[in-house]
Amino acid sequence: MKLRMWKLTLAAVLLLALTLTAAMRITPVSRVHAQQRVDEEEDRSGARKLEGTWRVQVTLRNCQTGAELRPATPALLSFAKGGTLTETTTVFPPAVRSPGHGYWRRSGKQTYTAVSEAFLFNPSLPPASAWIGTQRITQTIQLSEYHNQLNSTASVEFFGPDGNSIPGFPPTGCATAVAWRME
Repeated sequence: MKLRMWKLTLAAVLLLALTLTAAMRITPVSRVHAQQRVDEEEDRSGARKLEGTWRVQVTLRNCQTGAELRPATPALLSFAKGGTLTETTTVFPPAVRSPGHGYWRRSGKQTYTAVSEAFLFNPSLPPASAWIGTQRITQTIQLSEYHNQLNSTASVEFFGPDGNSIPGFPPTGCATAVAWRME
């Protein structure tokens, strides 16, 4: 009788352990599939539509006061599915700054973060030494309710080839932007 009870108890413990192990293995996969279903549903419903090209008006700002430093200038932002970003700006002429390349990701409902980098040049130097550094832009983006407009705040950093500040450039800057979907 005791042996039979012991076997039943052992069988119950083993069954419980197998059930818990299976649940632990299934739960993460279920969460992934649930998130994929949410993503697919949002894609079908038109939500989350940051992907595409946007016409942007960039306003450089004083980081401490928020005051406008110069009138808004045009730029283009292209957000590709999968999280890559390409941007072009008129703040610098093409001989001084390359287009920016980077990534974006969703950080909340209709909210995104994006980081891009562009090369900076001194066109008066010989080509072999014309590269003077990198500009990094980090943005927080809010997409409008109808997914046809976005607002962004950005911090801007300038780095020389050695990682230090670039003479003649401020070490950091700030900007805001408003953009409309190119359609």
